[in-house]
Amino acid sequence: MTASPDRAVKLFGTNEPPAETRILTAGPLTVELDAGNLRYIRYQGVEAIRAIAYVVRDRYWGTYAPTIADFEVTETEAGFTVGYTATCREGDSAYTYSVRIRGETDGTLHFEADGSASRDFLTNRTGFVVLHAIEGVAGRPVVVEDVDGGRTDTVFPDLIDPKQPIMDIRALTHEVIPGVQAECTMRGDAFEMEDQRNWTDASYKTYVRPLGLPHPYTLAAGETVSQSVSLRFIGSAAAVPAGAAASTPVSVALGATDGAMPVFGMALEAPHAETARQLADRLAALSPGFLSCHFDVRQGDPTAAMRAFRAVAEQLSVPTALEAVLSETETAHDELAVIARSANAAGLVFETVAVTPAGDLGFVAPGTVFPDDSEFRALYGAARTTFPDARIGGGTFVYFTELNRKPPPADALDFVTHGTSALVHAADDRSVTETLEALPAIFRSVRALYPGLAYRIAPAGIGSRTSPFGNEPTANPDAARVTMTRADPRQRGLLGAAWHLGYAARAAESGVDSVVLGAPVGEFGLIHTAMPYSQPWFDEAGGFYPAFHVMRALYAASGRPRIVTTTSHPGAVQAVAFDGKDGTEIWLANLTGTAQHVALSGIGSPTIRMARIDEHSFETCAGNADGLDATETGLSSGTVELSAYASVRLRTESGPARS
Repeated sequence: MTASPDRAVKLFGTNEPPAETRILTAGPLTVELDAGNLRYIRYQGVEAIRAIAYVVRDRYWGTYAPTIADFEVTETEAGFTVGYTATCREGDSAYTYSVRIRGETDGTLHFEADGSASRDFLTNRTGFVVLHAIEGVAGRPVVVEDVDGGRTDTVFPDLIDPKQPIMDIRALTHEVIPGVQAECTMRGDAFEMEDQRNWTDASYKTYVRPLGLPHPYTLAAGETVSQSVSLRFIGSAAAVPAGAAASTPVSVALGATDGAMPVFGMALEAPHAETARQLADRLAALSPGFLSCHFDVRQGDPTAAMRAFRAVAEQLSVPTALEAVLSETETAHDELAVIARSANAAGLVFETVAVTPAGDLGFVAPGTVFPDDSEFRALYGAARTTFPDARIGGGTFVYFTELNRKPPPADALDFVTHGTSALVHAADDRSVTETLEALPAIFRSVRALYPGLAYRIAPAGIGSRTSPFGNEPTANPDAARVTMTRADPRQRGLLGAAWHLGYAARAAESGVDSVVLGAPVGEFGLIHTAMPYSQPWFDEAGGFYPAFHVMRALYAASGRPRIVTTTSHPGAVQAVAFDGKDGTEIWLANLTGTAQHVALSGIGSPTIRMARIDEHSFETCAGNADGLDATETGLSSGTVELSAYASVRLRTESGPARS
């Protein structure tokens, strides 16, 4: 008999525990010390800076996990100090840096670092990054001091900027609470800012070394790199604004019916198609809005893939969409013709076809100028000629960044598409769930680029389906938390289920037309199958991941009338509601590692049934496609308690009257 999974496996899909952090205080200042860097820097309890970190990145933009030594923290009534030495290794070269952090009683903060390489060290970035959060900051004023001492009044971007919105930075000053400004000064090199919402990071990032300079670059052996970041607060506040700290419980209110839920598609990549076909019995419970079939011509003959795509689509009784990666635009017509012949031979008809040349899977540098849109028009023209009855889509199969920096012409498309990943710049649990904060800005920015055009996210996932930075996604054989990997362990955990639900909620409230979310099997799968990497507990027990039950409901909700939900703390709890076939269905997701109490209002029904996907029901839900239904009980009050990363389904026999 298989032993019960550890709590870490239930929550995160891995035995690796989350990193331990520590709160440090200096007068009105609090910071969270996390692996030698600082997060959630607050003044009188209000977040002023999301993070200050010293990072070392390799030639592919991967972030090193340094080895830390001589770590020492001192706390007194006068404040705190932190000191340590860190080393990053690449082959026979090592870069070592010494860090000193000091917090003072007036709230002033200093973070300094000096480093040098033992041998020439190749890097894309070595030095400080400063993150400003987006909530309450986007579109708001900021004063910029440049490296020569000049000062300019500007604003943090509202719509997502494809380029660097602020350059040549020495200091940034913005209002934290009425009457109090935070002045953040960066020294040691020229800094510039990028809008990290491009990659679904919930921040504006100010970083060292302008992107206009050559990358990667070499730190010469013995060369000393000295940098610092300081933070001081100017002014005083009569009182901390109400609501600065999260209230308990979180309130979730249901409103009127407004529009429809997105149509949720299921992703299926060619290498996993045959495996999915063999799992017909387990897939039978799922009814996605469509099956999104991804085929890359560089993988070879499409014949077998098209047959497997057809078989899976028939098992699910759903229409199909094609995502085709082509070698290049010049060969698009011939390569699409081969795909079309294979699809016809298999009896497979695609309702939509999205295409991209392989070259457009790569990174697009900010400010790149493209001479014209003739390449796009030739590509989409070839798709229309080859698939005359299909709706044609385009944009990018990578991130919103590439769409924002290289947008195709709207009049050549029936729908626009891009993907997202939660692992581009950070892989800790909170950074993953914080990516949901950036989604509304992405959705608004796409609508501004393409007003009135149908909009599809394809695909959405925690992991990265591909890397635009010239290498394969990071291997992850040991189920660790790493950036830019396809195989993120949280796909298998409660956090993954909550993230999927939170993503769907954000897409629904923003009116996104369709979202490809979840896959039958593989790195983005909902059902366990053997893979060339560790899947703790599931490798012995098998079964269904928690996200299976969330996506089963969302697939069934495709196109259903959406009910407006309002949550008082969307970073902690997300909610989505819709008129189901048998009454109102409400889903709640705890995006945090601590329990959340949710006060409900506006449901309008005395009879509510509740089912949970949490630590206690984990094995029940893993063992059976109908496991969630087995947990259903009556709800006796208007308050729901959500344990860490839990998801809850509420169902009523009849919903309130809506308009």
